[in-house]
Amino acid sequence: MNVKNIRQDFPILKRKVNGKRLVYLDSTATSQKPKQVIEAITDFYETYNANVHRGIHKLSEEATEHYESSRKKIAAFISARPDEIVFTRNATESINLVANSLDWKKGDEIVTTIMEHHSNIVPWLELKDQGMKVKFVDINDDGTLKMEQFGKLITKNTKLVAVTGCSNVLGTINPLAEISKIAHDNKSLLLIDAAQSAAHTKLDVAAINADFVAFSGHKMLAPTGIGALFAKKSLLEKMKPFMKGGDMIKEVTTESATWNDVPYKFEAGTPNVAGAIGFGAAIDYINRIGIDSIRQHEKELIGYALKLAEKEKKMTFYGTKHIEERAGILTFNFENIHGHDVATILDQEGIAIRSGHLCAQPLMSRLSINSACRASFYLYTTEEEIDILFDAFKNVRKVFRID
Repeated sequence: MNVKNIRQDFPILKRKVNGKRLVYLDSTATSQKPKQVIEAITDFYETYNANVHRGIHKLSEEATEHYESSRKKIAAFISARPDEIVFTRNATESINLVANSLDWKKGDEIVTTIMEHHSNIVPWLELKDQGMKVKFVDINDDGTLKMEQFGKLITKNTKLVAVTGCSNVLGTINPLAEISKIAHDNKSLLLIDAAQSAAHTKLDVAAINADFVAFSGHKMLAPTGIGALFAKKSLLEKMKPFMKGGDMIKEVTTESATWNDVPYKFEAGTPNVAGAIGFGAAIDYINRIGIDSIRQHEKELIGYALKLAEKEKKMTFYGTKHIEERAGILTFNFENIHGHDVATILDQEGIAIRSGHLCAQPLMSRLSINSACRASFYLYTTEEEIDILFDAFKNVRKVFRID
């Protein structure tokens, strides 16, 4: 990877913040967008803006062609079929779609983990009002899952196992194939929250034998407001639609309605056409660089950051030190200093990180903290930017008189 050349594709990286060059270390929250994606969206609005599927005029046909082309690209990216890809707003909506569309029965159980993002916890907790039960797999001290607990918590009543591909706090990359086997040996379904993993590691839904995979475009170079749900076609055909109206209809009378074929059955109303086209352009960009090259680059970055972290005093760094099991996420705390205060000082240096509970309050409680700081890397991140981050820690120590 030629990171210097890659950075030229991202206009925002030329910005200055507070008079300093922007050091963007918040890609886990949202990635920056290359000019190729921005241009694809602009081209749509300038040359063939129209609604999809319904029109027979030239613009509508072109918009439909590009929209469905993006669906095919996304499907190929994760080794799925196009009719198994439902466009959504984001991973959160994808998970909610599953929670609201599966045929649940009182007494059904969902097994998830303590490291999940709120989006992969709250939809399941809401089902408790209908008589469902939610169980949580714990973590080891190094931030990896206690894998033996899956076998203990999964029972004949477990309908779904819902697990993140990568923790947005710890950076832990979970053994999805192993979890899949445990779930399917029990005839349970497997949902993967791939919001943090799809852009960073190779995801093969066929090899993993995933039943559902939720992911967002904006974390993988695409615009906000566009995401996808992969689901096996046999499951989509059985599931009830989450929302109703628009293109998800096949026929309507004054007495009843019938639904469109999958995946359109789950795409009510006018979709985010521009977002989907941008998503397709983002997939093209990632494919051009190579997902394996991106993964290798991030391994080198997190390895470099962890070596620097060993020299820091009165700081806690969270997560495993085994870079094969870790994404480009560095989460840390200064002793007795709130994460927001640290992030404010770093922002003065032009460094963008994330702070707070990181949408993972159950994990924060498990770690006995109420906030943390998170620096996250992507294909455009450099070792020099990591040096700038660690050098800025000196200002934090100076302000708070940390020796």
